[in-house]
Amino acid sequence: MGQATRTTKLPLDLGKRRDGGANTGKRAALAATVEVLNAARSFYIDFFLAHAEKLSERVSYYSEKHLELRTRAISANELLTWAEACTVETKEHPHPSSGWTVTSRFPHLPFIYRRSVIKDAIGKVRSYLSNRANWQKTGKRKGRPGWPGPADHPTLYQGTYTLHLESTEVTSRFVQLKVYDGKAWVWVKYPVRCSRYFEQRSHEQAWEHKSPILVLSQHDASLHFPQTKEIKAKKVMESKQDPDLVTVAVDLNVRNLAVITVRQHGRILETVFVTDHGLDAHRYRHLKYLAKKQWLSGKPVKGEHSNQQLWQHVDHLNEDAAHKTARSIANVCAKYPGCVLLFERLRKIKAHGESRSRRMNRKRANQLRGKINQYAKQKAYAGGTVTVEVNPHGTSQYCARCGQKGKRIKLKWGKLFWCPHCGYEVNADYNGSVNVHHSFFKQWHWQPRLKRSG
Repeated sequence: MGQATRTTKLPLDLGKRRDGGANTGKRAALAATVEVLNAARSFYIDFFLAHAEKLSERVSYYSEKHLELRTRAISANELLTWAEACTVETKEHPHPSSGWTVTSRFPHLPFIYRRSVIKDAIGKVRSYLSNRANWQKTGKRKGRPGWPGPADHPTLYQGTYTLHLESTEVTSRFVQLKVYDGKAWVWVKYPVRCSRYFEQRSHEQAWEHKSPILVLSQHDASLHFPQTKEIKAKKVMESKQDPDLVTVAVDLNVRNLAVITVRQHGRILETVFVTDHGLDAHRYRHLKYLAKKQWLSGKPVKGEHSNQQLWQHVDHLNEDAAHKTARSIANVCAKYPGCVLLFERLRKIKAHGESRSRRMNRKRANQLRGKINQYAKQKAYAGGTVTVEVNPHGTSQYCARCGQKGKRIKLKWGKLFWCPHCGYEVNADYNGSVNVHHSFFKQWHWQPRLKRSG
C-alpha cells in the first residue's frame, strides 16, 4: 500500500482582455495578495521564534495500543490553535499577547489564509531550529543556517478558491480566487487554460484533490494542483517469488535515451528503442555557442546570469525529452500489470570531453538520465508498478547470452557489442538492457559477495 502524487499546472490566462484574458487590475490583485501573505508569514515567523520553547514542548496522551500514558511532540494543529489564541482578538480571547495582535496589523485577513500562513511559519521555524541544533553539535563556525525567509507560494485551502471546468467551451472555464485588491478581500474570476491530464484525473474517483498552490512569476501565474491516489502493489520480495513475474528493464544512454526490454520465463517478450531524435547534436550546438559567448564576455558578473533565454531553451529541451521518454516507459509497464520496473543504480557519472562545450553537453546528458529515472518512477507507480535499482557493474561489458566478457565496437551508427567466446553480436545498448534483468535475478557474475570471515 502506497500513495502516488501527481501535480498538474493550470496556467491563468493573463493575456489581453479582448483576447479573453484577465485585465491588469486582476494581475495586480494577485501581486498584492502575495505581498500581504508574505508580510503575515513574516509576522508569525517572528512570533514562533520568540516562543521557540513552545515548539519543542512535549504533551501527554493515552496510547490505546500500549494502554498507558505517553508523551509526544506537540503537533502542528495544536500549535495552530495556540497561536490563534495568542494573536487573534476574539470574544473568548479579547486580550491576546501584547505586541502580537494580528487583527490590528492585518485587518479583515480571511481566517483560511491566516491558518495556511501559520502552518507555513510552523514548518519554516521548526526546520530552522532543527538545522541550527545540528549545526551547534558540529562545533563549526561556518555553515550557520540562515533565518527563515517569509517569501513562499500561497497555499489555497478550500474556501479561498472555486474551480469551474464543467463547460466544454474554453472561454467559460475559470477559477474564482479570493484576493486582496488593495482595499478589501474580494472574489475575482480568472480565466484558466485547463490541462487534459487534469481533466482525465478529475473524472477518476481514485484521485483525490489537495489544496492548490498559487505560483506567481514575473510574467505569468498558475495554479499547481496536487492529486493523490492510493496504490496497492506487492513488495519486491513477494513479486520475485512469482514464477510468472514480468520484469521491464531500462538502459539509459545518450543517443538511445532508453532501451526497454520485457522479460518473462527467461525470454525477452518485447523491445522498445526510444531515440533522442537529434537532441544531443541540437543541444551541443547551443552549448557550443554559449561557451563561445562566455569566453568572449570574460569573467562573469556576480549575481547575473547571461544568455537566460538560451539556457531556458536547453532546459526545456531536456525536460520535454525526459517526460516523453518516461511516458514511453510507463506505457510499456501498463501492458504488463504486476510487473517490476528495473533501472541501473547510477549516482555519480563524471562528464569527460576535450572542450568546454562537450563537457557541458555531457553534464546535461547525465542530468537527462536522472530526470528520466525520476519521472518514470512516478508515472509507473501511479499505474501500480514498483521500481527497483540494481547493481550496474558490468552490464555493458558482459555478454547477455553466455555471461562472458566481451568487447564494445564503436561504429558510425552507434555501438556494437561482440562476444569473442560465443560470437554473439548485438546492439550494445540492447545488451546492457538485457543484463539489467540478469543483475536483478542474481545470475552469472552478479551473485552477492560472501562476507569475509574474521
